[in-house]
Amino acid sequence: MIQLATSFQQLILATAEEGSNAAEGHGTVPGITDGFLVEWAWLIVVVPLVAAFLIAFFGKKLPLQGWELAFGSIAFVGVYGTVLFFLNATEGIVYEGTINVADIGSFAIEWGWMVDGLSIMMYFLVGVVGMLVFMYAKGYMHGDIRYTWFFASFSLFAGGMLVLVSAPNLIQLIVGWELVGVSSYLLIGHYWEDFDNVDAANKAFMVNKVSDAALFIGAIIMAVSVGSFSFDAVLDVVVHGESGPLSQYAFWAGLAIFIGAMGKSAQFPLHVWLPDAMAGPTPVSALMHAATMVTAGVYLLGRLFPFYLDVSGLFAGDVRTIIIIVGGLTLFLTGLIAIVQDDIKKVLAYSTVSQLGYMIAAMGAGAYTAGLFHLFTHAFFKALLFLGAGSLIHAVHSNNMSDMGGLRKKMPITFWTFIIGTLALVGIFPFAGFFSKDEILASVKYAGGDGQGVANFILVLGLIGAFVTAFYMARAVALTFFGEYKGTAHPHESPKSMAYPLIGLAFFAITAGWVNIPGVYTGFTDWLATRVPLSGMGDHHAESFDWPVLIISTLLVVTALVVGWRVYGKDADTQMARDRIRIPVLWPLLENKYYIDDLYMSGIVRPIMGPFARAILWIDMHVVDGIVNGVGLGALGVAKGVQSFDSNVVDGLYNATGAGTGAAGTILRKSFTGRVQQYAAFSFVGVIVIVVLFIIF
Repeated sequence: MIQLATSFQQLILATAEEGSNAAEGHGTVPGITDGFLVEWAWLIVVVPLVAAFLIAFFGKKLPLQGWELAFGSIAFVGVYGTVLFFLNATEGIVYEGTINVADIGSFAIEWGWMVDGLSIMMYFLVGVVGMLVFMYAKGYMHGDIRYTWFFASFSLFAGGMLVLVSAPNLIQLIVGWELVGVSSYLLIGHYWEDFDNVDAANKAFMVNKVSDAALFIGAIIMAVSVGSFSFDAVLDVVVHGESGPLSQYAFWAGLAIFIGAMGKSAQFPLHVWLPDAMAGPTPVSALMHAATMVTAGVYLLGRLFPFYLDVSGLFAGDVRTIIIIVGGLTLFLTGLIAIVQDDIKKVLAYSTVSQLGYMIAAMGAGAYTAGLFHLFTHAFFKALLFLGAGSLIHAVHSNNMSDMGGLRKKMPITFWTFIIGTLALVGIFPFAGFFSKDEILASVKYAGGDGQGVANFILVLGLIGAFVTAFYMARAVALTFFGEYKGTAHPHESPKSMAYPLIGLAFFAITAGWVNIPGVYTGFTDWLATRVPLSGMGDHHAESFDWPVLIISTLLVVTALVVGWRVYGKDADTQMARDRIRIPVLWPLLENKYYIDDLYMSGIVRPIMGPFARAILWIDMHVVDGIVNGVGLGALGVAKGVQSFDSNVVDGLYNATGAGTGAAGTILRKSFTGRVQQYAAFSFVGVIVIVVLFIIF
């Protein structure tokens, strides 16, 4: 049964009315609540999943080896998502369709699709960014031995993310959560002939399983407390400030769910899997870091934002302190590691982890709009940077910047689009990152002034992080595009199928931030609020530029770019010699990634693989196998007893019966002579015997 979530719409309208007199916030009243476009939006989820299976089974028989199905499905999502995005921006949309799959006790297990500001933003990102990345992948993956399988897995990856962001309940969200997990495992380990790639895929899968366990626990606590897995049910309790089971266990539920988000969004210290995930093909890195897997944790915090914002003081407000600290440490510590990387994809990978830290810190500061706005802009410029890196790798046949240099003249499209992506990432006006990152910094400052003491410390980390971001990107650009070429290949510009997506993403990297300019146009704030109007809910979004923060951050960024160019711009005989700066103690610490991987290996992996594994093996061989062997021997003894009884008793009885019957037959056979007179005599004698017996008895 398909049903409209009318009860929650009433809640939305009521909340919007209550918040109309709030000091800040707008709260968009929804316009579209039914109709063909929203009722059939489930196709956004289903089409890529169907395409994945069709490619897996029939892709090799198609003219383009399955790419046409993959691109067609993601283009459908892109077009549909764009239409919904436009309608939500102009009219507002709130719709929830559900189909009851099963009932387990009092819990309804439902599959459904959300069509609201948050989910529409993700449909748009996954569709549009995915469409450009899939177009790029056609050229990048040309000649790959598992070309068809790649696009089957890639379509499943996009489809899994759409299952996640469309989910109206925790059960479906977890299904999508695990789909992107298993898809990432397949894609990171695509080149499985190299053991390092297999190891990277295993690492990503296992680290995420640790955090997933926490997510499951948090979801169970929340569902049992509310009596439903539905987000509507949870937010209904939160918005009305109802004291009850959810409020009693809110801290632990909120903390467990956040740990789940930490794994997917690679927050310190669960970030270790994401840089290693660069083992997968570059289009995977682009889509993973832009619009799919790693944004899932930020999306989840956004979906449950009122639960963490906790206006009533009854729910998970205390968890926000942990969230902002984790985000602040992540943005600062992982950004520093990017400075010492030689692999250009790992520079961008640590950059992604750092930028995710900004988004998480914003959520911890209570800035729903700022955190999701940076997710939105980051999707475009980070996809652009990764595809630019892939273009470089495609040209020089190496990931290492030590094999590059001087490529700006040989690859002008890649160079200029990479520069645009860099300026957007570091936050130079008027590029996209300028607006979103500075809104985060302003929101964190506001949180500090509003009584969240730790926010002031995180603001300092965020400002230093802006300097670090500009510094490592100045280094990457200098080592890659300037000086003399240091490699051995013959670099050339990428084909049109790879160049056009770079140009498309560059356009968004410039303009995506213009949809939320404080004091000028803040449409993005209203678009996101079409489900839970945050007016009256306490969400802070900037009404104007915070000029002190903006000026300080801009000065830091410009200074970092100048310093970075002064350090790395001058050429040398080798890139190693050109990489001049090396600070004792700090650089080895960064090169060894704070020894966290070593700590995990020595403290967790090796004990599990060593004494613990040997103990499990001994138990398996001596206890479990002993029990199994004992049961087997017992069963064998019973079988032999049954066989003996069957052979000597049952078979003996049947054989004796058969022999007796045969002997009787032999005797009786002699009486059947065929003589009628003899038969008549026997009959007469028989009658006489019967009469006599009758008389006697």
